[in-house]
Amino acid sequence: MDVTAWMSLHHVMNAQDKRPFSKATMRRVARFAAPHRSRLIQFLVLSVVGAVLTVATPVIAGRIVTAINDGGPLNLVLALAGLIAVIAVVEAGIGLLSRWMSAGIGEGLILDLRTAVFDHVQRMPIAFFTRTRTGALVSRLNNDVIGAQRAFSDTLSGVVGNLVTLLLTLVVMVGISWQITVLALVLLPVFVVPARRMGGRLAALEREAANHDAAMSTQMTERFSAPGATLVKLFGNPAGESAEFATRARRVRDIGVRSAMVQTVFLTALTIVSSLALALVYGLGGFFALRGALEPGAVVALALLITRLYSPLTALASARVEVMSALVSFERVFEVLDLEPLISEKPDAVAVPEGPVGLEFSSVTFGYPSADKVSLASLEEVASLDARGGVDVLHDVSFRVEPGQMVALVGSSGAGKSTIAQLAARLYDADSGSVRLGDVDVRDLTAASVRATLGMVTQDGHLFHESIRSNLLLARESATEAELWDVLERARLSSLISSLPDGLDTVVGERGYRLSGGERQRLTIARLLLARPQVVVLDEATAHLDSTSEAAVQEALGEALVGRTSVVIAHRLSTVRAADLILVVEDGRVVERGTHASLMAAGGRYEELHRTQFSQDVAA
Repeated sequence: MDVTAWMSLHHVMNAQDKRPFSKATMRRVARFAAPHRSRLIQFLVLSVVGAVLTVATPVIAGRIVTAINDGGPLNLVLALAGLIAVIAVVEAGIGLLSRWMSAGIGEGLILDLRTAVFDHVQRMPIAFFTRTRTGALVSRLNNDVIGAQRAFSDTLSGVVGNLVTLLLTLVVMVGISWQITVLALVLLPVFVVPARRMGGRLAALEREAANHDAAMSTQMTERFSAPGATLVKLFGNPAGESAEFATRARRVRDIGVRSAMVQTVFLTALTIVSSLALALVYGLGGFFALRGALEPGAVVALALLITRLYSPLTALASARVEVMSALVSFERVFEVLDLEPLISEKPDAVAVPEGPVGLEFSSVTFGYPSADKVSLASLEEVASLDARGGVDVLHDVSFRVEPGQMVALVGSSGAGKSTIAQLAARLYDADSGSVRLGDVDVRDLTAASVRATLGMVTQDGHLFHESIRSNLLLARESATEAELWDVLERARLSSLISSLPDGLDTVVGERGYRLSGGERQRLTIARLLLARPQVVVLDEATAHLDSTSEAAVQEALGEALVGRTSVVIAHRLSTVRAADLILVVEDGRVVERGTHASLMAAGGRYEELHRTQFSQDVAA
């Protein structure tokens, strides 16, 4: 395993949160359980009834032994035996019903947690996704949510039932013989002290295992994607990748074995102590019975009750370990939920005004947020977050795109052109100044109306691993078959799609990798056409295409821009000569503006870019 892999592993192992669980965490867990309050109450009542029946059986068994020892009557013995049988049947029914209810509560909690995390993550800014490792995030949504659910579906029923059983058993035992009860409880500290120590140790192991699981999920997510697998095969080190994965997997295995052995040794010790307590009851109880101080039936009842005493203690000791593990999962889920989205919709937000829509930037200044505002160290798999950020990348940018007008943004790579596009689509909010759609600040508009008004085509032409139909319908779910074929025709794709065996139902592969770059980009343009936005932003939509594909995409773009307000970011200056206004962006500032002719005549930065690019084209 190489040095990088070891360093990554070291960070994960040492980035664990050593804080004890707070009351605030418990209160938040209670708030998540609040919608299930009525079912929880019913479940708790059932658990109490089941506990009462559990204690009742030993007492009745003792009465039977006493009746037999006294010589009857037979009817009493049969009646008590029948009562034990009825209690057993009722107890089994209550156990099944309790399990059904606890499973329902647990699965309901999974639904609530998963939905809450999924909805919350969708509201996070793009910066969150550019920093977060996908596998680590998916692990929170799956493994940790299920771990938190265990506290309700499995542990809760045991805690309540065993606690009530323990208290009732103590009351009944004291009523039969307080002396034997006190002596039996002498061994109680053997349960309590190890349980407190073991719970903390196992919770730490659980947290470390969760971190390693998330890291493995991330590695698999990245390496098993089409581009990731290609990268590893071309430039990677498969043996090193395998060694890194195996190291983490072995650590998870070792933690699993260690946790299992710690729990097993602990529970075995408790079982031995329970057996010693049972021997004490028989020995001391027999002594009292032979001296006439206790009835034989009372000794039997005490012996049966002692198992009802130490079994709940054993279960409660184990439950503490399970609760600690579940709280680790809850805390990891709450970590994600505590990240505040940088962009939120105002309660009084309005829709984009009806009619033609223009786009305006007014004195916009912007810097990308630092990692500590948008991410978590555990999701990035680093020891601590990078605090750098907030450096302005746009400075006092102002321009206006009138309805139906096309404005082009040109300039060097990294000048801030794509940042302008992202602010226009409200993927980020300006730090100062304003971005307006239809003369209304985008921060005052509803997110739905912004999405409906402004459409964007990015460089990568991203598609989901779904059918062509599904990828198109993302833009408008209600679109008809005829409308789908119409936009494909306008995007110069209809002949290709109709030639495929499954037509619109053809699955495009992860990120659309079953299609060529030009086909993938034209499909994203068809999706844009289906959305029918009034404002279109094209962020170097032909940057990575060959000449043939670029020509086809340019034809499709021509369809997309007709009659629409548009902002076009272009690397090839030949594609923006006809723009109504060209803005030259350098170092986050608009340094020149005008038409192609006026900028060429000015002999400034635009003319320099044009001359350099076309001299390179001629040389090529």
